[in-house]
Amino acid sequence: MANPPIARTRPKRLLRHGHLRVDPYYWLNRRDDPEVLRYLQEENDYTEAAMSHTNALQETLFREITGRLQPDDRSVPYLREGYVYYHRFEAGAEYGVHCRKKGSLDAPEEVLVDSNALASGHDYFSLFLSGLSPDGDNLAYAIDTKGKHLYTVYLKNLANGELFPEVLPAVTGDLAWANDNRTIFYTKQHGETLRAHRLFRHVLGTDPSEDELVYEEKDETYELHVFATKSRRFILLACEHAVSSEYRYLDADAPHGELRLLEPRLHGREYSVSHHGEHFYILTNHQAVGFKLVKAPIVTPSSHHWEDVVPHRKDVFVEDFELFRNFLVLMERCDGRQRIRVIPWDDSGEHEVWFEEPAYQLHLRDNFELATDLVRFGYTSLRTPRSFFDYDMRTRQRVLLKRESVVGDFDPDHYVTERLAATASDGAKVPISLVYRKDTELSGKPPLLLYGYGSYGINVDATFSSARLSLLDRGFVYAIAHVRGGQMLGRHWYDSGRLLQKRNTFTDYIAAAEHLVSESYVHPEKLFGWGGSAGGLLLGAVINMRPELFRGVVAHVPFVDVVTTMLDDSIPLTTSEYDEWGDPRQKLFYDYMLSFSPYDNVERKDYPHLLVTAGYHDPQVPYWEPAKWVAKLRAIKTDSNRLLLKTNMEAGHHGESGRFQQFRESALCYAFLIDLAG
Repeated sequence: MANPPIARTRPKRLLRHGHLRVDPYYWLNRRDDPEVLRYLQEENDYTEAAMSHTNALQETLFREITGRLQPDDRSVPYLREGYVYYHRFEAGAEYGVHCRKKGSLDAPEEVLVDSNALASGHDYFSLFLSGLSPDGDNLAYAIDTKGKHLYTVYLKNLANGELFPEVLPAVTGDLAWANDNRTIFYTKQHGETLRAHRLFRHVLGTDPSEDELVYEEKDETYELHVFATKSRRFILLACEHAVSSEYRYLDADAPHGELRLLEPRLHGREYSVSHHGEHFYILTNHQAVGFKLVKAPIVTPSSHHWEDVVPHRKDVFVEDFELFRNFLVLMERCDGRQRIRVIPWDDSGEHEVWFEEPAYQLHLRDNFELATDLVRFGYTSLRTPRSFFDYDMRTRQRVLLKRESVVGDFDPDHYVTERLAATASDGAKVPISLVYRKDTELSGKPPLLLYGYGSYGINVDATFSSARLSLLDRGFVYAIAHVRGGQMLGRHWYDSGRLLQKRNTFTDYIAAAEHLVSESYVHPEKLFGWGGSAGGLLLGAVINMRPELFRGVVAHVPFVDVVTTMLDDSIPLTTSEYDEWGDPRQKLFYDYMLSFSPYDNVERKDYPHLLVTAGYHDPQVPYWEPAKWVAKLRAIKTDSNRLLLKTNMEAGHHGESGRFQQFRESALCYAFLIDLAG
């Protein structure tokens, strides 16, 4: 095999707070520079050559994974204002066809958007339906063909199937229709940072270049999100920050009126808003660490008039809520487990909906109708494919609408799920969810893949993956470390894993790994790690701290150059994340970040085998972060273990698009792990 590529060094002196850092690979951020492109291609060629002995395995894995997908599939239909909506996949097609039928599924099908036709000729394609007008006659849909999160919105007249002549270019795709069915509110990004900072008003049939600017967010740490309430009575504009929020509202019947402030922003106070009757309903952490639900009159919605609907409870974290004419539904988390809580407005007796598996995920979805006694939710676990239920809130009966098909001989009873707890260095109990085949001999200490994330309060719950069966059926154990930085155990679990407590995320993951080894769930020489984006930061920091723990690591689009990136406010996400990582313009945060930044802490020592991925068009973690990290590791590390970089030159943060092609990368990563596991 050819020698690995070597990126030449061009040392750049970086001085901050009296601290001099020399970055030898800073030049790799010069996008489209021929030397940069040549280096990335050399790394791709080297990875292909290094993994060529697994080509047959990769093809087998790809066929296994895609072979488990139902060739022609359809989503669970949902009712919305007289129409039944769904999307379907045709056999062999990479993308979905979005459809509806009037009244019932027995009516003729109306194709709203055929993604396969629109994707033709594009290496990357992403579509989402931005919104329907209230009368259902007009549709806005957004397309991104680069993976940069810059969308073009198209407007379609569903009555005649024709597109309106205007398009909304270089926007977020986030929009809301007013009740006149002609006025659209949409958001645009700020230059290269992609921070949604401007709200515009567009009227169908007019020139978008003349659209009126309705609101501009001047604070560079906030960004905008616009949507209509379920009741269709209001347009809401959310101004959101990592740990703060502020809402404005507009009567959807008066789209040319003025936005009104609901409650001014206050650092550390979060709230989200919905509407029912003569009140706004507000989920907030105001004097409630685990959040509570309050209501306020529409005419006087400020916090002075907030009245508790569901008071704060110390042992419960409220994640979401849904309003119906006769019921309030809460999504709650207690001791890390989710439950649905149903509360009738008439005080006739509330109740809870639980599931018995030790680890699972619930989510509310497609609840667009107010006048119904049915709430729809999704359920999945590490051994249960994604399932969709309608739950009758009066009779307390649930109906399984669909369980996603796994083609082949899959049987959930062949797998075991467990929930464990590791003891962190400071005594905290770190939850671990895991799954393995019943016939896996744990006494033989099998290979184990440990996943971790731990940032932004995002929970990585125990969800099913049909692709993962290709590891489980080869004797792997799969585990998730629910480390601090997520909200698995409530808001304090997040707060104790960010800013100047970020190191808890890394030590929690190490504690989980050590616990799994000590309890014989894994052979100590066959432990593997996997993390993506901020989870890639986690794995990068951990292998600097404890490289000997791992046989190999997969780092997907890893955020590893923390200090340099957070000092650059011209790129996406920087300013909006000061309350996640800290502001490195302040010496305290700069020094702390520098102490764990994976790129800055690469040392002359042995590292585990590494497979690193990047997306050339990635706006969230620029390709040069993983590229610089690999270049520095290759120059400094003392072992002869594999170090591979695979850059997708046609995609962004989420990799390949397409229902089947997205699994090419999965096949590569799984082959890397299986090969190392022997």
